Amino acid sequence: MREERAVYLTPFYYGETGVASKLRAIMDAPTPPPRSAERVVSVSSTGMALSEQQLQAVRALLSPEGKVMVLTGGPGTGKTTTVRAMIEVCEKRGLRYALASPTGRAAKRLAEATGRPAKTIHRLLEFSPQEGFKRNAENPLPIDLLIVDEASMLDLLLANHLLKAIAPSTRLLLVGDVDQLPSVGAGDVLRDVIASGRAEVIRLDVIFRQAQDSLIVTNAHRINRGQFPEFPNSARDFFMFTKDDPDEAAELIVDLVSQRIPKKFGLRPSDIQVLAPMYRGAAGVMNLNLLLQAALNPPAPNKPERKAGGTLFRVGDRVMQTRNNYDKDVFNGDIGAITTLDLEEQTMTVNVDGRPVIYDWIDADELVLAYAASVHKAQGSEYPCVLLPLLTQHYLMLQRNLLYTAVTRAKKLAVIVGSRKALAMAVKNNKVAQRYSALDVRLRGSPSL
Repeated sequence: MREERAVYLTPFYYGETGVASKLRAIMDAPTPPPRSAERVVSVSSTGMALSEQQLQAVRALLSPEGKVMVLTGGPGTGKTTTVRAMIEVCEKRGLRYALASPTGRAAKRLAEATGRPAKTIHRLLEFSPQEGFKRNAENPLPIDLLIVDEASMLDLLLANHLLKAIAPSTRLLLVGDVDQLPSVGAGDVLRDVIASGRAEVIRLDVIFRQAQDSLIVTNAHRINRGQFPEFPNSARDFFMFTKDDPDEAAELIVDLVSQRIPKKFGLRPSDIQVLAPMYRGAAGVMNLNLLLQAALNPPAPNKPERKAGGTLFRVGDRVMQTRNNYDKDVFNGDIGAITTLDLEEQTMTVNVDGRPVIYDWIDADELVLAYAASVHKAQGSEYPCVLLPLLTQHYLMLQRNLLYTAVTRAKKLAVIVGSRKALAMAVKNNKVAQRYSALDVRLRGSPSL
């Protein structure tokens, strides 16, 4: 094995070494004596029968090998059902556990899917802008098991803070789809933990019969295998409209969102999320937001509006929070609608999940229009309908994991607008941008690191 000199920015060096040492401490911690054999029930509380793979995962969770465990798999393979079954086993054994995700939207989805409370990692660690993370090595979380969903989004620095806050006796379960886009921040934590060979890894690969009827699920798996998606005449939830010209594609997208999809499928325009690979260009996030704003929320005498930071905000606009704001209890990726805009008080009220959030005008730079968003911004989220422009002008971003991530954000309907050539380019391009990391080597305990 060839050795190379590595140069790190200081925070990333200590982040990587910290994550490695803490994971090794959990893996190497003494295991308490096993309890008397306990049969794992093969049916979850939802009434769904567990597959042999799922049963294996539930059994492994409390085994000596499962102190650091990864549960991965594509859509329709039953990750959520498996996690629910794991939680039920923990509750029967009286074990203390916590559920967390890197983003607010992912935490909300996790809570809805499991029926148990879930928090963002920052909330779990009781982060405050003034004091930092209150949960740390001196004040660890009082839990026996930590379950982290959407773990592909977990970057190196956040992972280090998280692991500081759990004792070596605490078990760690990372749940995520390793084939999605990697974290926005530095590192490739989930992939490196798997590559190290030190964690117990369960990959669910059997698509449940209920999911086999969904073209979204079957095409997502085809894309992940490098196969061109299918568009049969009998399709009900996955479609493609062929357009090679970006301006024509943008025009069609506006028509689909404002007219055709609502009329045919009974969805509201607010149920439809346009996800674009790039920000610039006729079919990029910025231009599509302007076109969709004009079509869905045109100016009117009874709609106050004001420009801030180059963006025109209008009452009724769909907007997205772009950073975590713990004072307002809103998080990066949260989507809402502007309900009031007070020009005298210089404030704007945004309805986020049924809750009014008031912004002083100076805070408006935390918001962007959200009729269209980047695929990266959609990580950890799901939408009733996803509409994806895909053109050869997006060639810099035409990658399989980006296409796969976009498609798997759709719950009921996925629509691609663009060229078949661009789609083929994305399906064939499986070159994941290399993340320079030695976490997997450090987890194996290399004496030279």
